[in-house]
Amino acid sequence: MSRIFEQTKERARVLLGNPGKTGKLIDDVLRLTSSGRMAPQISGFADKIRSLVRMVKCYIRKEYLDVPWQTIVLATAALVYFVSPVDAISDFLPVIGFTDDAAVLLAVLSSINHDLNRFLEWETTRIDEYSEEAN
Repeated sequence: MSRIFEQTKERARVLLGNPGKTGKLIDDVLRLTSSGRMAPQISGFADKIRSLVRMVKCYIRKEYLDVPWQTIVLATAALVYFVSPVDAISDFLPVIGFTDDAAVLLAVLSSINHDLNRFLEWETTRIDEYSEEAN
């Protein structure tokens, strides 16, 4: 699986250089996470996946840059792997097809947990600031 994920990370680096393609990836992930068609192995990660999406989106828009490049690459690679029907174990295989997706998501989330939590804190602060301005 590591060879496939290394290729996915390279694809993520290329995608990050093209905001339009990154935007399409984000749209695909959001469509999949809100469709109700997620495998049970993955559905427990839906909120975390959406957090990854928001972090990558804010990074691409240059709204949130206080994150290591490697974290953004890993987050994007996890999203690419998640939407790709061709990975280590084909998603077309019932039950086991999504096991590698869940493993990759769990590994990435574990390795970037600190950076993701910092992003979520920043995001909460930003939402609070907008709420105060509206009042």
